[in-house]
Amino acid sequence: MTQQDQKLPMLEKIGYACGDGASNLIWMMFVYWQLIFYTDVFGLTASALATMLFVTRIWDMFSDVVIGTIADRTRTRWGRFRPYLLWMALPFGIISVATFTTPSFGASGKLIYAYVTLSMMMLVYSGVNVPYSSLMGVISPDSQERTSLSSWRFTFAFLGGLVVQFSTPRLVAFFGKGNQALGFQLTIAVYAVAAVALFLATFLSTRERVRPVVEQKTSRARDMRDLFANTPWLVLCSLGILSVFFVCIRGAAIGYYFKYYGGGLDAAATFMVVGSVMSVIGTFLIQYVTPFTGRKNAFIGLMLLATVALVLSYWVGPNQLALLYVYNLIYCVMTGPTSALLWAMFADTADYSEWKTGRRATGLIYSASGMSNKLGWTLGGSVVALVLALTGFKPNVAQTAEGLHGIRVLMALAPAVGTLLAGLGMFLYPLNEESTKKIQAELAARRVN
Repeated sequence: MTQQDQKLPMLEKIGYACGDGASNLIWMMFVYWQLIFYTDVFGLTASALATMLFVTRIWDMFSDVVIGTIADRTRTRWGRFRPYLLWMALPFGIISVATFTTPSFGASGKLIYAYVTLSMMMLVYSGVNVPYSSLMGVISPDSQERTSLSSWRFTFAFLGGLVVQFSTPRLVAFFGKGNQALGFQLTIAVYAVAAVALFLATFLSTRERVRPVVEQKTSRARDMRDLFANTPWLVLCSLGILSVFFVCIRGAAIGYYFKYYGGGLDAAATFMVVGSVMSVIGTFLIQYVTPFTGRKNAFIGLMLLATVALVLSYWVGPNQLALLYVYNLIYCVMTGPTSALLWAMFADTADYSEWKTGRRATGLIYSASGMSNKLGWTLGGSVVALVLALTGFKPNVAQTAEGLHGIRVLMALAPAVGTLLAGLGMFLYPLNEESTKKIQAELAARRVN
């Protein structure tokens, strides 16, 4: 395959990116609004919420690996990963609505309902998102095209998040007319319809081009041994946990910060939107930066600068909103591109595994990577709920000084720990641009032979 042949059509890049726009219309509801929905609307206590988030998400992480290994062994006329976008789009939309529905049950019944619907939501999310993420590893064999594809993907992801951030409190008020439970249910229904349509657009507009060298036959146990012998993947997996950890903590804290520290939920939505715009800009531009810096060095620099911005934001007072915006803009420009960088580099680890072992397990690589993301999300969400419980949080009333301090820590210092460790951890990643190109060239020669 020539370099010219490896260039992806712009329409296909946009079509692929629609899939993450779909995911984030729902995923960002969980990042930014789920916790405050469960405590202030649904009626769960912070302590019960902390336990539920941990329990439901821990067991669900392992479903990612199962789905990844199944997808690797799927054979259809549409490919291995694309058909799951067709099969799982509608269940994804339906269960999304169920998760943000408040039933007329007592406290115990509501808790059981929340456990069941959240568990189902995580399962269908894995069913569509693991194959979707894996698809990027087989659309093109070229690392720079993958970086470009990943940049488009996460640009659409941030756009989906931007819609959720800006529109959610306004749609809840519009649909609910004072009934927040109804407002959340109808709002998520609008997002779910759009998500189903976008997943179908991705299915129709993409192709799978990268095939294993031969029709490999290998056991799941062998695949798992190969995975945990893949040092580059292990490093990226750890960084993925840290990255989602800080995003989840800060994302969930924003609503609480503005509602109880000052400004209200509409102000929180505006704050989120401005940050997301900067994240979109940073994510889109990173594809033009990495040819000069390399992805590894870019990631390190971005994370360390984000850490500085977060630490400084801790000292912002309630009357210094403009300064808080400045630090948030720096944070968002720096952290926006990091997800795109990580997921493009995960494709390189799939190449590395094939180069080293002679077998390719793209679905397993991405599903296990998604599992690391869920672990970061599990830890982040549980930390937020736990800190709220320990600092005496009570919904819909003025918070104590201790409660407000806990919210401030969640907004700044706790995510700063994640960004700092992620930046330093990237020094351990053993691949660079030169070694990646060498691996891809050798794999291309094997496929010709």
